[in-house]
Amino acid sequence: MTSVTIRRKAKQIGTLVGRSVLTRRTGQTRKPILATRGQLGVTFIGHSSFFLQIGGKNIVVDPNFAQWIFVLKRLRRPGLRMRDLPAIDAVLVSHAHFDHLHRPSLRTIASLTRRQSGKRPVIVVPRHVRDLVNDLGFSRVVELDWWQSFPLGNVEIVHTPSRHWGARVMKDIYRGYGGYVLRSGKRSVYHAGDTAYFNGFSEIGARLHPELALLPIGAYYPASFRNVHTSPEDAIQAFIDLGARWMVPMHYGSFRLSYEPVEEPVPRLLAAARAHGVEPEVCVLEEGVTKFFDKVTDCEAVLESGQRLIEIGD
Repeated sequence: MTSVTIRRKAKQIGTLVGRSVLTRRTGQTRKPILATRGQLGVTFIGHSSFFLQIGGKNIVVDPNFAQWIFVLKRLRRPGLRMRDLPAIDAVLVSHAHFDHLHRPSLRTIASLTRRQSGKRPVIVVPRHVRDLVNDLGFSRVVELDWWQSFPLGNVEIVHTPSRHWGARVMKDIYRGYGGYVLRSGKRSVYHAGDTAYFNGFSEIGARLHPELALLPIGAYYPASFRNVHTSPEDAIQAFIDLGARWMVPMHYGSFRLSYEPVEEPVPRLLAAARAHGVEPEVCVLEEGVTKFFDKVTDCEAVLESGQRLIEIGD
């Protein structure tokens, strides 16, 4: 890396840090609503973090409750407090980047679950990520390659491909990355992790048929960032490729990781959904609000809540 490139990247990082520090932190913390009778419950915590209830299991994906990632300020409060979570059966981590694998959050979740239930949760990670989570108090570390699966009671967890990269630091590019599909009976949910748009969405849809897709919509500008992230328009196309019934957006608003206006992704997403005739299937969730998905789920009511989220962030 040349000195010119280093100076340019340092300037870019300085711009992001400066904008983040000057932005007022917003958002509300709530308590999750717990599922009954095997409901599929989804609670958006913020960024790419979710509390999922499926097949009677409590699962957290990419939990990150940090107020700062090094020098980047969190702009939206986590929608839940970790102490308000029920005992967790499993934690899924999509890849080793610091905004997705947050060791303090993982350690706290494992500890709180042990205090609540006397048991420790399982953690599922991509290949070659075991060493980053092995000392955090989980009962078992499960490493998966793409298309491999792990049974958690009556919930099947399948690790899926993505178009991204898995290094935590510059020299460990060998680490895996990807998303997950969780299936239990007729209920299923897909968490894409971090990814650019790629033809793998069609394959995931054809193989696993997820009914609900959690898809990233932020960190797409400048255009080169779309080599590893989806724009809102890319996310809508991914949703169509997957053939899923509903979509929930993620990976926006919490941390300023790129240069598009922080309030831009959701309006662009809704405009693209409208243009493709899928707006009623796109559920924009506020952090901390638990949404149960069933045959009669109406996302239009949730969109009103999402509009308020946009206004709060202005």
